[in-house]
Amino acid sequence: MKLFKIPRSLGGKSAAGVENEFPLLPLRELVIFPQTMMPIFITYKTGINALEEALGRNQRVFAVCQKNSDGEVWEAGTVVRIIQHLRLPDSTFRVVLQGEYRAKLVSKWDPNESLLVNVEPLRADLRPAKEAPGKESPGTVSPEISGLMRAVQKSFVQYAELSKKVGAELLTAVEKAENAERLANIISNVLAVKAEKKVELLRIVDPGVRLEALLETLEMENEIFGIQKNISGKVKSRMEKNQREYILNEQIREINKELGKDTTEDEFSELERAIAAKAPGEEVLLKAQKETARLRKLQPFSPEAGVLRGYLEWIADLPWSNYSADSVSLADAEKILNEDHFDMRKAKERIIEFIAVRQLSAGSFAGSSAGISAEDAGSDEAPPPPEKTGIKGPILCFVGPPGTGKTSLGKSVARALGRRFVRISLGGVRDEAEIRGHRKTYVGALPGKIIQSMRKAEAMNPVFLLDEIDKLSTDFRGDPASALLEVLDPEQNSTFTDHYMEVPYDLSKVLFITTANSLHTIPYPLLDRMEIIEIPGYGENEKLAIAKNFLIPKELKENGLEKANISFKDDAVLEIIRRWTMESGVRGLEREIARCSRRIAREAVDKEYGKSKDKPIESFKKVVKKDDLEKLLGRGKYKNDLVFKEARIGVTYGLAWTETGGTMLPVETSSFEGQGELIITGNLGDVMKESARIALSYLRSAQNRYNYLVDNIGKTDFHIHVPEGAIPKDGPSAGITLASSLLSTICGIAPKPGIAMTGELTLTGRILPIGGLKEKLLAAIRNGMEKVLLPSDNRDDWEELDKDVREALKVEFVENADEAFGLLFDEKIHKGNGKKKSRDKRIKIREQ
Repeated sequence: MKLFKIPRSLGGKSAAGVENEFPLLPLRELVIFPQTMMPIFITYKTGINALEEALGRNQRVFAVCQKNSDGEVWEAGTVVRIIQHLRLPDSTFRVVLQGEYRAKLVSKWDPNESLLVNVEPLRADLRPAKEAPGKESPGTVSPEISGLMRAVQKSFVQYAELSKKVGAELLTAVEKAENAERLANIISNVLAVKAEKKVELLRIVDPGVRLEALLETLEMENEIFGIQKNISGKVKSRMEKNQREYILNEQIREINKELGKDTTEDEFSELERAIAAKAPGEEVLLKAQKETARLRKLQPFSPEAGVLRGYLEWIADLPWSNYSADSVSLADAEKILNEDHFDMRKAKERIIEFIAVRQLSAGSFAGSSAGISAEDAGSDEAPPPPEKTGIKGPILCFVGPPGTGKTSLGKSVARALGRRFVRISLGGVRDEAEIRGHRKTYVGALPGKIIQSMRKAEAMNPVFLLDEIDKLSTDFRGDPASALLEVLDPEQNSTFTDHYMEVPYDLSKVLFITTANSLHTIPYPLLDRMEIIEIPGYGENEKLAIAKNFLIPKELKENGLEKANISFKDDAVLEIIRRWTMESGVRGLEREIARCSRRIAREAVDKEYGKSKDKPIESFKKVVKKDDLEKLLGRGKYKNDLVFKEARIGVTYGLAWTETGGTMLPVETSSFEGQGELIITGNLGDVMKESARIALSYLRSAQNRYNYLVDNIGKTDFHIHVPEGAIPKDGPSAGITLASSLLSTICGIAPKPGIAMTGELTLTGRILPIGGLKEKLLAAIRNGMEKVLLPSDNRDDWEELDKDVREALKVEFVENADEAFGLLFDEKIHKGNGKKKSRDKRIKIREQ
């Protein structure tokens, strides 16, 4: 093919008849070479206009790459022919372009003035031979060009092997290329280089210079591939199979090393600064520095590096010297406690005492420390931090039935003191690591709940609630109760050491509060470290006050009736307490009041209240009376315990404590001839069965003091039954009740009616003190008892009870069984009183 020099003409064609005026198609980050085809989408306005112009002319455009986003284009480009085109519904184009020859822009392009531009072909033979000696001539290839072509072909084969993105057909086309122009165009088109480099390869006219530039580019790319392969080999040799996902990040790190850039030092410095800012102790700082030094030597994404980084982040996140300022206003604290809870006198007094001691300690510190200003050390508004005053946080244990407000009291304490509040539920915890944490060598290791909660509190002196401490369990994973011994010991918890942290942490300024329903399941060493504060159950009057002042306003607000005119009569609330709840707390009462509120809310909506301005919710009025309760709540759930109003032989009434409150415990006994067996039924526990045997043995030993109708107790069978056999019962406090029932049966005399009793009976007749006194007395009041027999050692407990409970019952204190029998039976029960009865009369009395 003969090449012609085409001079620029004034019209659309040159003097040789070759067209040199085309629409300009600007391309973004794309360069098209001759002898190649390229499918592209044209979505921008200038491109669409250029295509429309070309389709109306000769199907050719001048494709040139843009320099920047401002629309400026490079001078060198390619004249391309539109092979296929498809106009899409949104007026954009999908076209297939074929490059024909290289050209350069010789006129200024302004898309706002004209779409057409004048171009000039870029060909080597446009210059005289003397100006380009040794250059390629038509139909021949010089030895220099031939050598360059072979070098380029060899380098491209190596590039194809390294990149793995070159197809076999393209390799064949490169090997069969007969001239430098075609070879350079095919290779330049597939090179993965920037658009600026491709434009440079496109605009070089001299074939030799162009091949040299192409060879240099290929060698550079091959060198980069080689370095990358070398880096990949180094990384893979250091990483295990389960770390393959980090290869890319390791490659980036190795590349940064080759370039002299390493950003890991900033991360270590930042960790050290964060830890130093928390001002931990010297031991903690030395440990952190040691672990940071180890971390610097490790690969960033190795497993051990992740463990150390997490450990250091925990040290940086924990509060080491940050304290929240305590409230020292006794009046404000007392007001807050009274707003949130009714009664609980002992618990509130203990908190007020702590605040008072805090205030005095702060004041004495201010007066005795010369190195600290009064502003820092003594004023009420800004008391000194606890580490300066030396005050240790007390360990309190709130014990009481469910629903009495133990957990919510802990929140109120934090609010009264102005401290942060954190809570841990210990119910069902059976792993020691839940308290002390795991060793950090384990996968997924974390500190224990104590350290985790301290990070959440962000202060060294929060109120820390350990809920349900009596529900801790034990199994092969350790004893969490034993792990708490150090936490709850004021003499030891200043150096509490978590297995994960491995450094001592100061818990001595934390106010620990624990809650429990019963003390029996708490190990004694742990119990000995806590100050026990009993939260007793509530009487009817107390429940009434709580319902009126706390529960009813709360439930009306939560059920959208806060603005409505709703009120509950006192007798209605008392009826709910008696017939729909059977508990020492008020949780069930709150649920029943919530049920009433929901029914009332439904009634208001059914009557169209709150839906329009004509019937606002404020105009809805309802007074809940006693007679309305069955309509609102259904039939009552509970009835009074099994109590006979009249006296019956062999039937006595004891008082029992349960976790849901006190209850009446009727005991029935009958006798018949047999072999001296004692039959006990009613789902009784071992301790209660032993109490029954003790009662019978005591009565046999006291046979000479009482007027027995049974001639030979050793040949008489006795059957003791405690009703409601489906309910398990156990405990020693029914001893005097069992003995009284047996004595009534043996003597054939009914006890006086309306008397309940409680107390543990010994084999010598002593009556020992009992627990749960208030709950038991409330059960007696609920069942209409007039008199209660109590052990003499419970006299102090009786004096501490509320006035309304003491006024509702008559109480007799007894030291031994003889005193109790004297109050419970007539004088004729004692031997020597009354005339001796005949055998027939004995049988008649027994039948009655």
